[in-house]
This record gives sequence, C-alpha cells and structure tokens, in this order.
Amino acid sequence: MSDTFVLVHGAYHGGWCWRRVASRLRAAGHEVFTPTLTGLGERAHLPAAEVGLGTVVQDVVAVLETEELTDVVLVGHSFGALAVLGAADRVPARIRRLVLLDGLVVDSGQCAFDGLPAEVRAQREADAARLDGGAAIPAPPATAFGLTDPDDLAWVNRRLTPHPLPTYREPLALSEPIGAGLPVSYLYCANPPYTALASGHEIVRREGWAWRELDTGHDAMISAPDLVTAELTRG
Repeated sequence: MSDTFVLVHGAYHGGWCWRRVASRLRAAGHEVFTPTLTGLGERAHLPAAEVGLGTVVQDVVAVLETEELTDVVLVGHSFGALAVLGAADRVPARIRRLVLLDGLVVDSGQCAFDGLPAEVRAQREADAARLDGGAAIPAPPATAFGLTDPDDLAWVNRRLTPHPLPTYREPLALSEPIGAGLPVSYLYCANPPYTALASGHEIVRREGWAWRELDTGHDAMISAPDLVTAELTRG
C-alpha cells in the first residue's frame, strides 16, 4: 500500500537531513514531502528574530493544505516534534498517525525550553547572545547528534545552520489534548541516548503512546536510514 509521509526535521537541520530515508520510501512507492522550516536550511536567510513556534507550526500546516494532503503519516524529529504536534492540533483530519523520532515533547502552554534541562537552556541562551543580534542559537558540532561516521559528520557539519531562538521561547498552543486524538508512536534513539529530551518521555508514558527503541543515535535518519524507514512503514 502506498502512503504519504511528511517528514519534519529538528533544530539546526533542514529538509536535506531526510534524504536517505526519503529515497528509500519513494523507492517503495510512497509519496514523501520533506519541508524545511522557516529560518533553517535553505531558508536560513530569513530573519530569525521573527520566527516563533507558531511560524514553524504554520510551515507544516501549509504543506498539508497547499499540497491537499490527507491520510498523512506526519513525522517529527527532535524539535520538529513540536511543529508536528502543533500542526496535528490544527488539521487533525488530514493526518492518519504521528511519529515522533526522538522528539522534544512538552505540554500545551509550555515552550521548548521547558522540555530541556535548565543548564541546557542557559547554555543555548548564552550561545545565542554571542551571535550577531542574539536571535539564533549557533549549531553545535554534528557529534552532538550521535553521529560517528566521518563522512556523515562532514556532511552534517556543512549543512547545519543556527536555529531561531524565538521558537524555543514561544509556548506550544493547543486547543485539543496533545496528540489531537491521533495514534502516536515515539521512536527512542538509545545508542547513545540524547538525554536532554528525557522530561518529554514522561508525557509519552502518561499519554500511553506507542514506544519503540532504536539501536542508534539521535540523528537516526542519517545514521540508520534502513531502520528508520522500516519503523515508519511498520504502521
């Protein structure tokens, strides 16, 4: 059966990071969209100071609406999980199920920084203050995302861009319970774990969402594309 996948990247990344998974899904006959969120990737020239969480939620909603997509498998990696959860709240009828790949999860009314340890928030705020204008968080080295292959590290380091700081400060605004009543699967990348996301795992357990562990690092779509593809098509 052919499915429609919309794959949403995380902080510092862009739609480019899904290349390996997208090619595998397309080869299997699926339709795939890999939007880049405002202010990142090939859209990094746009002013970061004007990009809040609502902006990136609208980025995802706009893809679903303008492409007239329905019955979508909507996937969010890391920070992208918040964009996906926000979009699901807005247009649940267009979505069949959600997949959060090592996603950052917070409750409605909380911001992305609320889902991170205090010391991580402080470091990112300080790093942003050192950039010209202080509106974006500089990207860490690719090793921070659990990658070890030299070619992967070189590729990712070339592509990472600063992430708009306001997206971490603006609260997630939901009108419905988190997940919008849709089936949700959480793919936990366990080797090595990205420990900054641990508080969101309590929400996953509370909501009773499906939990699966992957034997790879945080940027699983790069380090283990076959494994991620298999999980996304598992249903």
